[in-house]
Amino acid sequence: MTKITKLDKSRVEITGSISADTFESFRKKALENINNEVTIDGFRKGKVPEATLVAKVGEMNIMEEMAELALSQAYPKIVIDEKIDAIGRPEIQITKIAKGNPLEFKIITAVVPEVKLGDYKKIAKEEKGKKSEIAEVTEKEVADAILNIRRSRADHSGHDHEKMSATEHEKAVDASLPEFDDAFVKSLGNFTDIADFKAKIKVMIAEEKKNKEKDKKRISISDKLIETCLMELPDILVDSELGRMESQFSDDVARMGVKIEDYMKHAKKTIEDLRKDWRPHAEKKAKLQLILNKIAEAEKIIVDPKEIESEVNLIVEHYKDADRERAAVYAETVLMNERVFKFLES
Repeated sequence: MTKITKLDKSRVEITGSISADTFESFRKKALENINNEVTIDGFRKGKVPEATLVAKVGEMNIMEEMAELALSQAYPKIVIDEKIDAIGRPEIQITKIAKGNPLEFKIITAVVPEVKLGDYKKIAKEEKGKKSEIAEVTEKEVADAILNIRRSRADHSGHDHEKMSATEHEKAVDASLPEFDDAFVKSLGNFTDIADFKAKIKVMIAEEKKNKEKDKKRISISDKLIETCLMELPDILVDSELGRMESQFSDDVARMGVKIEDYMKHAKKTIEDLRKDWRPHAEKKAKLQLILNKIAEAEKIIVDPKEIESEVNLIVEHYKDADRERAAVYAETVLMNERVFKFLES
């Protein structure tokens, strides 16, 4: 017998009981588990007589083990029977436990939220109708790009950068720039001469501007999708996003050759401070992902398994320790999101 009550933040409360007979049926397994864990002088593990075991650990510890076994079997069945779309680990509380009595419990779990989409097609159409303002590539932009490339190839030997100011460092680098000639551009890759190099640099800058404009439009579409959507966001999804952001932040700091503890001490912040700062962004990301999933479902947008497999192979090739199953989930999400945005842009 179970009762389901809806709570805030896309959670449900499940209250119910397990009959005394069913509860008692887990006693043998509970005794076996405890027997294999405890050490009692004069007995081998797993071979302690029941009376001695009960005297050693106490009846309540045995019933608590029985309760854990009973609920680990009952919870998945309740979720299936009641069609609860649960996510994350449930909070389980035993409200009544006594020998010869039914086991009573309360479970609170987050569920996939109901997502009520706004008029996403209208939003996308309005955004598409806005004029794109992609500025022409200027000669100065080409010249600046070339200067940056030359600076990256400058000879830094003989410079004591630690004793230089930023201005002195820049002057020292500029004084040792490689000659900008056909030989130099040929050394950079598949370029025939300076004219060819400049033409291709110009195309690259133009492409970068187009991509920035596309990203700008996608951000605008995303913001409007979130504004017009109704949902109760479960904390577990936000916490999961915060976990990813923290992991990425730690990796970025490690790549700089700095210990995370030293970085935080210098910044005079704690991880908790950062998570608080990141939370609004994490909430937006979690909401947007649910919205994109809902649009994909509504429009029957799917990803070819072969594409997912190909993407997973690339991930595993670059990150040898990557878990294929997690990589597959990540790859499918990225590919699906791209398809949804292309659908909206079309």
